Amino acid sequence: MELSVQKREQFGRQTKALRRTGLVPAELYGRGLENLHLSVNAKEFAKVLKQAGESSIVDLLIDGEKRPVLIHDVAVHPVTDEVTNIDFYQVRLDEKITVYVPVHFMGESQAVKDGGVLVKAMQEIELEALPNNIPKALEVDLSKLTEIGQSIYIKDLSLSEDVKFFVDIETPVASVIAQVTEEEEAAMEAAATDVDAVKVESEEKKAERDAEKGVEPVATGEAEAAPAK
Repeated sequence: MELSVQKREQFGRQTKALRRTGLVPAELYGRGLENLHLSVNAKEFAKVLKQAGESSIVDLLIDGEKRPVLIHDVAVHPVTDEVTNIDFYQVRLDEKITVYVPVHFMGESQAVKDGGVLVKAMQEIELEALPNNIPKALEVDLSKLTEIGQSIYIKDLSLSEDVKFFVDIETPVASVIAQVTEEEEAAMEAAATDVDAVKVESEEKKAERDAEKGVEPVATGEAEAAPAK
């Protein structure tokens, strides 16, 4: 995937005029590299971002030279949603890098159709791999969840062997749990109320014991005075 960019000389307030021409200011940097100030066609960048996301390699074309990069950061206007700035990070294809890859859920779960509740536990996962082995997204097939109580774990994801995850591979990515009935919900609320009541009662009894010992009550956060011997 390629994206043509140009070096730019406009900075600060001058970038407003740049944006009015359909270009977006960008920065290119990388380990041991000198930063380059660039401009990118907004429409072309939007197409590449949609296809590559922020975890796939893009070849920047600068003066006829290809540079492998990741789309590291994209600043967006809070009102218009227009891209205002872009950061590209140049990588070495023979060195592993660490990125967050989004999780895409696909398919339908029979367990959910049968009344279960789908829990999506993770929206992105941190991993390390060679740049060309990093997927655009981690696909999770929900159709594998056929019964309530089943889960799909990180270890179930199909990836190349050189990919290293920074979370336990036994971590669930998606699960189907049983719905809580109205009776169960009421019981949990009642249990919580009982706990609060016991706590209040315990505090009242403590206050009574302290009063009998002649200990003055203290404000929350202060050290309690030791009873006289």
